[in-house]
Amino acid sequence: MNPPSVTIKQTDDFEITGEGTSIEWAMACPVELTRIQHGPQMKTTARMLYSATGIYFLMECEDGILTCTKTEDFDNLFLEDVVEVFLQPERRHPVYLEYEASPLQKELPILVSNNGNGFYGWLPWNYRDARKCHLLTSVRGGYKQPFAPCSGWSAEFFIPFALMAGLTGAPPVPGSLWHGNLYRIDYDNGEAAHYAWAPVSGASFHDIANFGLFHFA
Repeated sequence: MNPPSVTIKQTDDFEITGEGTSIEWAMACPVELTRIQHGPQMKTTARMLYSATGIYFLMECEDGILTCTKTEDFDNLFLEDVVEVFLQPERRHPVYLEYEASPLQKELPILVSNNGNGFYGWLPWNYRDARKCHLLTSVRGGYKQPFAPCSGWSAEFFIPFALMAGLTGAPPVPGSLWHGNLYRIDYDNGEAAHYAWAPVSGASFHDIANFGLFHFA
């Protein structure tokens, strides 16, 4: 089975709003995440663009309740409602960036080393200024509060290439091919419902052998 692929178009830098209202998003092709374990199929879409300085993401999630309580960055956000992005610029090197965003606008950026038998994440050093990601979130049909009822939420974020300094293959140029994935975990029903763009083995979102393809145009 061939891995899924998506073309990421180039843009000038723009301001994010948390709601995906910037006109630049009209040029980005949406991709849909599919439920791979537990729970109902709630619509989850993602869009991507890149500039000379970094990659933009817009992830939009249908939801019923914000099952999240963590109010600090760098916490274990994956234990509650979250969206995740995985970026592996060079297939030969089993090192990739993982970025997690919660509905409460908290983030977890880590660099992961994964030899296929085990993996571990490292927090970024000097995470500020040009190396810092930018995240904004919004909630539809409710409030941005723990366990608030809602109809959905969105995470819009920018990952600077400066954060990925030292990774072979970054930053990309037109024609570059990266591996990666787009992921979501939702806990509305008391157990983790997993959604992925590139199908993975079980519910292991670190299944790098089955990452999809990001084509930079």
